[in-house]
Amino acid sequence: MKQPTKPFALCVDNTDYKASLIPGKVYPIIADPRAAKDDLVRIMDESGEDYLYHGSHFLFADFPRAVTKRILELEHAG
Repeated sequence: MKQPTKPFALCVDNTDYKASLIPGKVYPIIADPRAAKDDLVRIMDESGEDYLYHGSHFLFADFPRAVTKRILELEHAG
């Protein structure tokens, strides 16, 4: 997998990561081209730390500017 071109990862599978990932939650992607070469995606998970997860746990998405702004505001408010 190359680096996702979409800025967000929608969790669709939290198998083995029940405490770290919430299905249906949108996570902003932290660019990590090196990890992407191994099919990994870096996100800030529920622990508040950034970790690598296999891309198969996510669908990649983009949103209109107003939605993107609101998602990022919510991430920084938490």
